[in-house]
Amino acid sequence: MGAQIRAQGARKDAQRAIREADRAEAEAWSIRMEGYGGPAQPSPTIGQCLNAGMGWLEVECNRCKARANLPLDAIRRPWDTPIWKLEASLKCRSCRKGRSAPPVRMIKLTEARQITPYKWVHPDEER
Repeated sequence: MGAQIRAQGARKDAQRAIREADRAEAEAWSIRMEGYGGPAQPSPTIGQCLNAGMGWLEVECNRCKARANLPLDAIRRPWDTPIWKLEASLKCRSCRKGRSAPPVRMIKLTEARQITPYKWVHPDEER
């Protein structure tokens, strides 16, 4: 009975330590990307970011400089995919022309959405 209680306590401590390590890695990557502009490799995985509570990726278009926040839990990739591998598949929607869309660059990881989405206004309404 005592061994089982100690094992449960050790498991909780281990999970807390893993979460703290994941958070430290995600914050270090965010600081490196936001402050110095890279390098993007090595980066934490999607699963590590979500485990650390950093569930949003902020990106910026290289052409129009529009910024957006993307929820990492909505990205359809395996959780062991490093964040830097997402950059090639992310494109700007606002300045896309036909099939060509400019690439975006990753800015940082955040806990919550920091950029509000576009407010949709009907063309007939006054702005």
